[in-house]
Amino acid sequence: MTFQQNDIFKAMADPDFYPHPVKEVRQRETHISRVFLTGEFVYKVKKEVNLGFVDYSSLEKRRYFCRQETNLNRRLSGGVYLGVVPITRDHDRFALEGTGVPVEYAVKMRQLPAAAMMVRQLQARKIGSAEIEALARRLVDFYAATAGSPEIDGYGSLETVRRNCEENFSHVEGFLGNALEERPFQIVRAATRSCLQRKKWLFEKRVATGRIRDCHGDLRSGHIYFDNGIQIVDCIEFNDRFRYGDIVSDLAFLAMDLDFEGFPEAARELVDAVVSGAGDPDAFALLDFYKCYRAMVRTKVACLRLSELGPGEYAFHKTRREAGQYLALAYRYALQFTRPLIWVLCGLPASGKSTIADALGKTLGLEILRSDAIRKQLFDLPVETAVIQPFEEGIYCREVSSLTYGRLLLHAQERIAAGRSVILDATYGSSRQRQEVLRLAKDSDVNVLFIECIARPDILIERLRRRENGPSVSDARVQHFRQLQERFEPLEDIREELHLRVDTEEPLQQNLNRILSHDNFSPSKATTV
Repeated sequence: MTFQQNDIFKAMADPDFYPHPVKEVRQRETHISRVFLTGEFVYKVKKEVNLGFVDYSSLEKRRYFCRQETNLNRRLSGGVYLGVVPITRDHDRFALEGTGVPVEYAVKMRQLPAAAMMVRQLQARKIGSAEIEALARRLVDFYAATAGSPEIDGYGSLETVRRNCEENFSHVEGFLGNALEERPFQIVRAATRSCLQRKKWLFEKRVATGRIRDCHGDLRSGHIYFDNGIQIVDCIEFNDRFRYGDIVSDLAFLAMDLDFEGFPEAARELVDAVVSGAGDPDAFALLDFYKCYRAMVRTKVACLRLSELGPGEYAFHKTRREAGQYLALAYRYALQFTRPLIWVLCGLPASGKSTIADALGKTLGLEILRSDAIRKQLFDLPVETAVIQPFEEGIYCREVSSLTYGRLLLHAQERIAAGRSVILDATYGSSRQRQEVLRLAKDSDVNVLFIECIARPDILIERLRRRENGPSVSDARVQHFRQLQERFEPLEDIREELHLRVDTEEPLQQNLNRILSHDNFSPSKATTV
């Protein structure tokens, strides 16, 4: 920061500096800007810095980025960003929009009431489902309307995402052992690198399906106000690379911030509403990854701020504590997206298990292990060969069923040992079979979710009848239904937080959204045994 800019800041701290009545001037400071709140208006001045990812080193650059900030933020706010005003100098006197030579520029905004800030509204219990839904609709409409292009798509590429992550790590690394613990940092970095390597296809899919947009880039609860509608301010203007990106990365910033502020339920409700409104269930597959990335962004910002503060200052200790809290949050997300998960699709034959399993596997990129296929492989039979036999006879006798479920579990164990999640598609109609899955999950220290597919008996029977007229991997037929129903043991042995019932008479997409967004059943909220 130059000596001249310090003088400007000193002048702006005086209420008499402004051409409108000001009783008191309050200030806010970040590592890249100084904000002056005068009661009616806010003036934001960009610091004369060049941190690599942000370059405000010249007056012309600061003027340009002030204009960018004003124009970009008008997309999500109304009547807040009033324009760019010059700060002039005549001899030794600075003035706002004076007659002298412009020596600095400021973004002029209408001052929004602090009580209207989303985080304050949440703390005061003034935000409910209606407000969350309204915010979700605003974001869905914004993402649908905002720009997308081949150039912008490039910012969602694996290479750009990796560069952004590595930039966070390089800025934070110098604070390890002093302000930050090294172990969680190393785990976050290793988990991030591993995810980028293993899920390249998923990042490519997000680009191919048009999910990379000109977003907000700094979507946090402190930047959202419920004042004459919904006002969303302070988007990233200084670097397109941080604003262009995956929609879920933008949304993950707000979800992470709400987690940090102690409002995880609001975060879940908002994410569910946006994902549902945008028709984007694939977003769940990368939500925890991007929440981890965003937590590291805030860790980096806190570290950059630390480098400006003196160790004896109160703000130094507060910022240091925040840096550690954000790193701990990133660590928690990293454990979530790297920890394998066993998805158990269970229920009576014709209940829709395989349909749900296929949709889930496609969305998350997971392998599906099916008991029907494994059973026939034991006898070297083609998977779609019909083997219609009396109930519990032939290859469906109890001994073969026991062997089938044992082999299914063995295959699952192999995938888990390799660090991969897996979907099990089988009836799992006995408590003993389900307890074996729980035991595997506990022994392997992984998450497990039982998704019980249900439908009315008449619907199940009709589906079984349709199997008689076409190929089917499953050999269950109408004549087996009554005995299968009688033998099926209710899932009373599975804890509530590990058990979700899904009515497959409902639309498939609706069921998939429900599974992926359920409090205890999405990849980011799964519960251990």
